[in-house]
Amino acid sequence: MILERCREIYDYREMVRSLVKRDLKGRYKGSVLGFFWTFLNPLLQLCVYTLVFSTIMRAGIRDYYLFLFVALIPWIFFSTSLTGGAGCILTQQDMVKKIYFPREVLPVSYVTSQFVNMLLGFTVIFPVLLFAGYPLRLGPLLCLPVIMIVEYILALGFTMVMSAVTVYVRDMEYILGIVAMAWQFLTPVMYSADQVPEHVRWIFSVNPMSYVITAYRDILYQGKIPGMETLLPAALTGTGMLAAGWHVFRRLQKRFVEEL
Repeated sequence: MILERCREIYDYREMVRSLVKRDLKGRYKGSVLGFFWTFLNPLLQLCVYTLVFSTIMRAGIRDYYLFLFVALIPWIFFSTSLTGGAGCILTQQDMVKKIYFPREVLPVSYVTSQFVNMLLGFTVIFPVLLFAGYPLRLGPLLCLPVIMIVEYILALGFTMVMSAVTVYVRDMEYILGIVAMAWQFLTPVMYSADQVPEHVRWIFSVNPMSYVITAYRDILYQGKIPGMETLLPAALTGTGMLAAGWHVFRRLQKRFVEEL
């Protein structure tokens, strides 16, 4: 059944491609800076966090702007997929009501468009790292696509659950904004995992994004291959979340048209 569904989604790959293109082109349509906001948004956040944590609160981390940047870009991808993706069925409700297609196409296309945005963000990260004198070693870089895929799978799993639930509980879109903000502070994005007090580290051990962010930082900031204690929990959690998300989505999509 799952293989048949995957094959059907693959048959609709042109639809996924079309939706991704439409999202990327339409996101900043009418704005003065247009597509440049893809780069400007994370850069502005980087400036604010760097000012607060390296100047005011003094995190004491070497080259804090790089330490933050290599984690901030992946985090923006995940949080945007989570919060924005929750409404991807609602925003396409006319299409859902009128034509048949695998409904999974909508969360897949939304997460994919956010993933493309993250890849564009990395076109800024690499030159900045080289300019700052951080070598891009081949071994760690070969692990980068692996952790990217893991994060994509994790984000897709959560998005499938939230997009399906939001059809029935419209308040979920607003709740997720708060959840994403809290989740960011419970993930070592703006600080090092070593700074977390021992008695609350269990919270971070059950947070899948802690492993994902640590892996990105190992590869790009530390210039080393992430250990299996980082990659394995991230991969297992991502796979498990996608399986759970797929299952929830399949069960809830049966009444999408009635609820919309």
